[in-house]
Amino acid sequence: MIGAILGDMIGAPYEFDRSNKTKEFPLFGWESKFTDDTVMTIAVAEALLGSTDKSDDEIKSALVFSMHKWGKRYPDAGYGGRFFCWLRSEDPEPYGSYGNGSAMRVSPAGWLYGTLEETRRIAKLTAEVTHNHPEGIKGAEATASAIFLARTGYCKDEIKDYIISEFCYDLSRSCDEIRPAYHHVESCQKTVPEAITAFLEGSDFEDVIRTAVSLGGDCDTLTCIAGSIAEAFYGVPDNLIAECRKRLPKDMLVVLDCFKTI
Repeated sequence: MIGAILGDMIGAPYEFDRSNKTKEFPLFGWESKFTDDTVMTIAVAEALLGSTDKSDDEIKSALVFSMHKWGKRYPDAGYGGRFFCWLRSEDPEPYGSYGNGSAMRVSPAGWLYGTLEETRRIAKLTAEVTHNHPEGIKGAEATASAIFLARTGYCKDEIKDYIISEFCYDLSRSCDEIRPAYHHVESCQKTVPEAITAFLEGSDFEDVIRTAVSLGGDCDTLTCIAGSIAEAFYGVPDNLIAECRKRLPKDMLVVLDCFKTI
């Protein structure tokens, strides 16, 4: 899931259409910091690490507990308004969102399970605790499915065909076609297809990251999603891993290191 975290960090300085939509930019600078995307990815990872043999309700309870814990630990990470209210609620309930938050935090589910069916089931649970709109669930399932397929040896054409067949996303446009009119939007349906397209067009991990950022829009989340898939397909260069780890606090590194051992 370090690919997702790197995508978040590298995309963060260009969120809210602050990019000039080029692939030529410094990967790291003083603004390259983790946001809510990373905090909630860590929260989901911690919850799912202990999910073996638990029921769906127990997994959802663990997700809510972990997300609340990490959200309170990092309250200024840039959460959306409705999600921030959910974090502050003593009796949190899903609120019908189709925002891209369900897809940005789902990457741990793409790595932990042995079948695509189980991956999709768990991805659905990670969405349903907040983003229980069909599009919110679809975004999480599609992202986790792409990660699972990428890490288990499927080629890009096979991944693309599966995503189109199962989730009906339009992946027919190139990044050059998407880029000119693309703008900041926080829905799954306007973020996940673009992130997957950036992954499909990228030639290696770094190129996927640069391609995703160049699209603009909500590019910390878009690049988080693209990076999560790119990691599964390409791996992550050691120098980028080192840069990422330097920018994470110790408590997050503990979860990340536990996740790596599974």
